[in-house]
Amino acid sequence: MTPPPSAQLEPPPPAPNDDKLLEPQPMDPPDSLDEALIPGRRRPGDIQGPLPSKVTQFNPGAVRPPPDSAFPGDEFPLPDRWRLATALCPEKMFRAIQAICRSPLDPYRQSTIKGDRPLDRKKVPWLPIRGDDWFFVLSGVSDTVIEPRSFPTPVGTQTTSRPGSLDSFGRSSSLFAAQTFVVGFSLYKGQTTFKPPEIEYRVAIAYNYNYTRVNERRILFVSPSKPPYRHDTFLGVQEAFIDYHIRNVSDRYDFDSVRIGIQPFQADFRGFLFNDQNLGIRLFGNRDNNRFQYNLALFWRLEKDTNTGLNDLGQTPRRDWIAIANLYRQDFPVPGFTSQITAAHDFDREGREFYYDKNGFPVRPALIGDQRGRDYNITYLGYNGDGHFGRINLTLSAYAALGSDRNSIFTSRPAKVRAFFLAAEPSYDMDWARFRLSFLYASGDKNPYDNKETGYDAILENPIFAGADTSYWIRQSIPFAGGGRAIGVNGRNGVLADLRSSKDEGQSNFNNPGTMLIGAGADFDLTTAIRVSANVNRLSFADTAVLKALRNEGSIPRSIGMDYSVSAIWRPRTTQNIVFRASAAMLQAGGGFRDLFTQSNGSGRYFSVLANAILTY
Repeated sequence: MTPPPSAQLEPPPPAPNDDKLLEPQPMDPPDSLDEALIPGRRRPGDIQGPLPSKVTQFNPGAVRPPPDSAFPGDEFPLPDRWRLATALCPEKMFRAIQAICRSPLDPYRQSTIKGDRPLDRKKVPWLPIRGDDWFFVLSGVSDTVIEPRSFPTPVGTQTTSRPGSLDSFGRSSSLFAAQTFVVGFSLYKGQTTFKPPEIEYRVAIAYNYNYTRVNERRILFVSPSKPPYRHDTFLGVQEAFIDYHIRNVSDRYDFDSVRIGIQPFQADFRGFLFNDQNLGIRLFGNRDNNRFQYNLALFWRLEKDTNTGLNDLGQTPRRDWIAIANLYRQDFPVPGFTSQITAAHDFDREGREFYYDKNGFPVRPALIGDQRGRDYNITYLGYNGDGHFGRINLTLSAYAALGSDRNSIFTSRPAKVRAFFLAAEPSYDMDWARFRLSFLYASGDKNPYDNKETGYDAILENPIFAGADTSYWIRQSIPFAGGGRAIGVNGRNGVLADLRSSKDEGQSNFNNPGTMLIGAGADFDLTTAIRVSANVNRLSFADTAVLKALRNEGSIPRSIGMDYSVSAIWRPRTTQNIVFRASAAMLQAGGGFRDLFTQSNGSGRYFSVLANAILTY
């Protein structure tokens, strides 16, 4: 409230007599210029002289300023955050703010389609929404991949593209290229600055075009009459869910929510056990100021398109159900480290099915061993940790796979599953560089003809570990020719040597040789926009008894070989909106790999080059 004019004309009350406090006080200079005013500190510069005389303002008849009570406090509360954006970018565009308020298509500016401001219901009367605080978010991703590579390529049994190819393995070079577009739509209600939305509707659709060329027939298609190249396209629904906020349980917005529909889920920090987008229901939330986080989820696995890995809603979902429960605890056992315990159960009832993939190859049951269908119940119990102990960063993962297989592929009898997995990756940061060590051990089956399966396999892995998909072994799938038809030694974007027909469409297999990995790597942030990484991994089978039985060989060494890779990431705008990635990897085959796969030119070296561009809006 503004005071009346009469009050403003009154002279201000006399100030307290503090003249003595304002007068300069004599200072005794220190005996030495090095004498400290504060212990451990030294007076900078020369000793200053006396202060200047006090300046007194005398202005008769001046209008006294209004008192402090006439002004509001130092805080100006706003009912919502988007009013700030509206003030910066009003409806009418003035020349002075054109540099700030640009086209709504600019991802670096405020926009309603990015959820910076709520929807005006009068402008979208066709939307079935009620109340205020509704936001819409449009997202788009373009993912381009060009990948020349080489791997052991089996020569077709009926015919070959190159007459005179008499060896089991022909020329290894091939080319893969893919373009994926992902468009996502999200509609949600709530002020999400400090709490989760009250309700959210989310849909994401992906379209993929891919091209593959190899040097031999019956690699891309089961029919030998088909050419050794392939063009393919597919449209998949990757997300379609409703997220409902059940309640808040504290004044810090600890909450419980439920999500129903096709949704992404990763069971652990690095994607060792289960990382997929499936139909399911998930109850999740947190407690104790977000120190505890939990998930209770049940998923019904969807069929995947063979050549893209996208969800195929045109087929009936698989008879495979996944139940997962996990609990995170931040700052345990020390501040800066997060611990997680996980329990997952894979209930698979696909033993009576005969499923062929899009290219005509059988994937369930896998054509390995007795080639009969399998049902199994597997429970995974695990501990995962991620964080740091002082200057040492650490990621740790350990799982035990316990359960039963109703039809072992070697004995055609029920078998117990007793397998385990351990991975650790410590790292150390020095300014702009991070140095890493990697260790992984997945148990192998030592005796395939007993009533116990001890080869570890995951549900669907996609690990960020030991160089991830820049590594040759993790990126490429090696066909296990001679020991099973349409079987891979490992899966694409997977680290386990599990002898599955397909990581996306096949079943888990616990009669496998297991995997050992010991590696070292480093990441160098040369600038804020450029990162260079290098990795060296030594790979071997944990046990080759299964390989000997399938190949009818008396001796197969365990060594897979040395995996060398280097990669570079460039983010020209120092954001994740534009990311260019290039990598090169080489596998120098070890004794076990050379025993299983003899390339026609006998070099024993396999390469992989990856060029990737990701544009995100």
